[in-house]
This record gives sequence, C-alpha cells and structure tokens, in this order.
Amino acid sequence: PDFSEGSDKVSLNLLRIRDGLLKTDYTAFCPKCGAPTEQVIPEDDNKARPVCTDCGFVHYVNPSTVTGAVCFWEDKVLLCKRAIEPRVGFWTLPAGFLELEESVDEGAVRETLEEACAQIKIDRMIAVYGIPQISQTQVFFLADLITPEIAPGDESLEVGLFDWDSIPWGELAFSTVKWALEQARMSRETPNHPVELKVKRFQELKA
Repeated sequence: PDFSEGSDKVSLNLLRIRDGLLKTDYTAFCPKCGAPTEQVIPEDDNKARPVCTDCGFVHYVNPSTVTGAVCFWEDKVLLCKRAIEPRVGFWTLPAGFLELEESVDEGAVRETLEEACAQIKIDRMIAVYGIPQISQTQVFFLADLITPEIAPGDESLEVGLFDWDSIPWGELAFSTVKWALEQARMSRETPNHPVELKVKRFQELKA
C-alpha cells in the first residue's frame, strides 16, 4: 500500500480493519455461534452494536491501547525503523498494543524488548494521546536503557541510538512519535513537567 503523503484514507482503513472497526471483519458474525450480526441498539444502551441475529449476543468492540517508551542511553534516544505496515521503513519509538492482563508499563517494557532487544527501566508516564478515528489511545513512558546493547526485533528493520540533532525528523512514522520525543526532552529537563494529554484527528497524525 502507498503510505506517502495524501494516502490518509488508505492508512485509516487499514488501521480500522486491523483494529476491528470495519464491517469487513469478525464483527459481521457472532463470536459465540457464528450467525450473522446486525447493528441494533441493545436494551439499556444508546448506541448501535453488532448483535447476533440468532442467539442475541451483543458484541462490544472496545478501543485499543498502544503503549510505548522513549528510551535513553545517556543523551541518546532509541528509535526503531518499522518492518511492518503502516509506514514501513519509517522510524518510530518502541511501542505496540497492550496485551490482556498486562499493565501499560509492563507493555512498554515488553514492546521495547520485542522490537529492539533492549532492556529498560521505566521512569514515569509522560504522555497520553487519543486518536478517536481509529479508537486508539497511546500511552508513552520515559525510560532508561539498562545497557546500550540493542538489536532489531522481528518488527524492526534496524534500530539505533540517536543524538537529538541526528534524529531523522523527516522520516518519523507518525506525529505521535514526534510529540512523545519532544515531551520526553522537556520531561528530562524539568522533572516536574506535567503529563501531556492530546486528542488529535487522523489528518494530523503524520510528522
């Protein structure tokens, strides 16, 4: 797929399919009995949901949570070049979807290990970004690398430690990566810097 400038609609639809927000996915059929679903407002609800036409099961599709970390070794920050769509070949922070029964900080540690083979120590939460078009919330932490040993995981083409001035700003995968990097820098300079809360629309996501 083309994820160059101007391809927001393609990117959005792929993200929606992945996150279970389009009718082309499993919500078209009941997860309990396999019968077709229809959009119905259930009793004691005010929003249409996929409801099974046979057994009546209500399939609630809930927002997803992404968790990640801005990781430093001394004054260098860890970045990963994406090996998967969307935005393959662009640089990002180690981050991914939260697993069941996992806390957001545990998820950030796991994602960093999976994507950069790196071990980190979480310092504190620095940002929460809401992206309503894809029903996604992104949570970022400030963290320190325990050692400078890094290597690309299965979802990374390469990884690197970058000085601030050498960060490939024009090759970042998403605007949330830029926001989190800038927020991390301010948080390191000012220990009591507040957590950043942003809600942005899809057309603003690209760096």
